[in-house]
Amino acid sequence: MTLAIFDLDNTLLAGDSDYLWGRFIVKHGLVDAEQYEATNRHFYEAYQRGELDVHAYLRFALEPLTRYPAEELHAWRALFIDEMIRPIVLKAGEELVRDHARRGHVTMIITATNRFITAPIAELFGVDHLLATTPEFRDGRYTGDFVDLPTFREGKVQALENWLEAQQDRPRQSWFYSDSHNDVPLLEQVTNPVAVDPDDTLRALARERGWPTISLRH
Repeated sequence: MTLAIFDLDNTLLAGDSDYLWGRFIVKHGLVDAEQYEATNRHFYEAYQRGELDVHAYLRFALEPLTRYPAEELHAWRALFIDEMIRPIVLKAGEELVRDHARRGHVTMIITATNRFITAPIAELFGVDHLLATTPEFRDGRYTGDFVDLPTFREGKVQALENWLEAQQDRPRQSWFYSDSHNDVPLLEQVTNPVAVDPDDTLRALARERGWPTISLRH
């Protein structure tokens, strides 16, 4: 197996789907605008600094899913994809995924953004597999909790390892494309780490370690 792994937010997308979902549910009145917007921004800035408490963030991010029936949430999600995600899909990102697929590589998105948001986005890119934090769904409703481990920082490494063990196969070659210093733990595990439109911290580290740096935006 040859494996091509992609981060999602600010890598294949020209924006952060998790943050944009927060903006979307504020815009459409699904949560209290002032309070939610401020907290959403606080967590996003903590993520950018590398200081995110992922468990606290998930409690915040998944709570709105408990307020509405699943059918209504899925209808809002479809509108969100059309309004806020399709416009930021990077064409060069789509082509990069297709190029790996044409070469016979297994394609995968690993993202810290929860599966409720990212499952339809992964479908847009046509990847073979998605590893993402999974909201708990019980008795027809979202509970506000999550199952297994958050796919964030070292959690991405563990989620990939769990997946590989289930496949009973190890990649001979592997790529991981990411914009964020939060993904260094997984970038260090693959044979071909690639920094994509990286933040300043990752750009400096990529230069130091000789990792290639590319842009999907220009």
